Amino acid sequence: MGRARLKLRAPRGRGERLAAAAVVAAAGWMLARTAAVLGNAALRAWPVTTTLLAAALAYGVWRMARAAARRRTRAALLARLRITLEEFDAMDDRQFEYALRDLLIRDGFHARQVGRAGDQGADVIAEHPRLGRLVVQAKHTTVGARVGSHVMYQVKGTAGPVHHADTAVVVTNGHITRDAKTWETHHRIYWIDRDRLGQWAHDGIPLHHLLRLPARRRGHRRATRLV
Repeated sequence: MGRARLKLRAPRGRGERLAAAAVVAAAGWMLARTAAVLGNAALRAWPVTTTLLAAALAYGVWRMARAAARRRTRAALLARLRITLEEFDAMDDRQFEYALRDLLIRDGFHARQVGRAGDQGADVIAEHPRLGRLVVQAKHTTVGARVGSHVMYQVKGTAGPVHHADTAVVVTNGHITRDAKTWETHHRIYWIDRDRLGQWAHDGIPLHHLLRLPARRRGHRRATRLV
């Protein structure tokens, strides 16, 4: 059997109409009373509400101003950043990567440290509006150690296909073998050895000036990307 539906019917007779009118009037009075109570409460609470909103706004403005001040301070410090070869030699591998990141930021790149296990030949990735994406492979070594062609081969295999780099650079505080240096001319895998590192980090020569990196042509990123 189907469920019975409740059907409303219009009031019949004078008595029912008067009763319905009374219910409607009572409901209207209750709504008006509730609105009046809420309105009075809002009027009494507005100084507190206004104070809380003003305090929240002031705190937000203070936080934004503080963050902006920190960014300006960091930018000013990085603009004057100079690192000696002796300081590089005293670093560990991770400190070396962060130092290279900061130097790239100083030179106008948006850079981040990404080196970790399985990084596939990228320790720092940087972006530049004119130079495109740059991938850095950092090789922190003991003084006098040499970086050979096998490192260039590894970077060549991952810089373009994996990291979509326009430019790849191997940076070491040691030396680069003669065979490895030829990769700059033949494969566009650039290198920074101990001598170039001193010019970049201590003398303040921007990396792209030191390596004479070509500017990226608009609309031709894929054509110039390392492959």
